[in-house]
Order: sequence, then structure tokens, then C-alpha cells
Amino acid sequence: MLLKDHAKLMQAIMVSGEITGRKKLQKMIYIAKKVEFPFHERFQFHFYGPYSEELTTRVEELCNMGFLNEVKEKKGGYYQYCYTLTDSGKEFLSLNQVEMPYLEDCFNDMNEQNARFLELVSTVLYFDNLPKEEVADKVFTLKSSQRYTMAEVDEAYQYIETLKTKIQ
Repeated sequence: MLLKDHAKLMQAIMVSGEITGRKKLQKMIYIAKKVEFPFHERFQFHFYGPYSEELTTRVEELCNMGFLNEVKEKKGGYYQYCYTLTDSGKEFLSLNQVEMPYLEDCFNDMNEQNARFLELVSTVLYFDNLPKEEVADKVFTLKSSQRYTMAEVDEAYQYIETLKTKIQ
């Protein structure tokens, strides 16, 4: 199917209802990819943790095709973007089934978390080849402005296990 990766992204947004924030969307897709959902975007480590240029491009393309709604809201001193699927997007998905069992459960759960926590979880996953204390050091060094605590790092590890049990 043409646009297979676009359709997976649309499915993720559809089951979430609405995703608020570009950073949150990036983290949710990255975390889903790391817990074995078939997302193929490449991520690099960036200022706010794992980031995918490909994902940003895909979102823009979906907005241009009229499948995705991007609403820009002014929040205090910055803009926040809200993403929802359009009716055309829903129609496209109804004709192009995406098989991703458990996606809704995981995305609803992630969508309830705040972006700061998802940033921590995605950072922990980015360094998942390292022992926990090294991961914690990386978090405290790379994310010093976020002032994460060891308790939050432990919570991130627990959260990752919770997500993994949802897809068994």
C-alpha cells in the first residue's frame, strides 16, 4: 500500500483522539517504536530527546493532503499544536486497514502522560543498551534543565514495562 507509514501515523493519531504538542507526538511514536510497534521513522538524539525529521515531514505531508488537522494554539508565550484526523483521514483509514493490535491501549495511556514524563521515558529507551545507572547519569547530564529525580527514572522504567505488558 502506498503511504503505509503515513497510515500507521494516522492510525496512532486516530486512536488517541487528539494529540497535543509536536514534542509529545514525537515521543509517543518513538516510545511505540521502541516497544515493538512497526513504526519505521529514524530518530536521532536531539535537544528534547529522540527526534525524527522523517516524522516531522510525514506530519506536514498528511496536513497538506488534508488527512490531518493541525491547530495552532497560543499558550502563554509559545504556540502549541493539536493534531486530529480529518474526515478524509478517517475515510482513507477505513479503506486502508492498518493492523496494529494493542495500539489504542498504548496510545491512550501515553496520551494521558505529560510531555515531560514522555521525554524522560523516550530518553531512557534511547539509551536502553546501557546499564540503568549509566542511563540515569545520561538523563541527569543531558536533561539537567528538567531536574529529573532518581524516583522519576525508576518510574520511567516501570512505565516501559507496563507498556510492554499491554502488547503481549
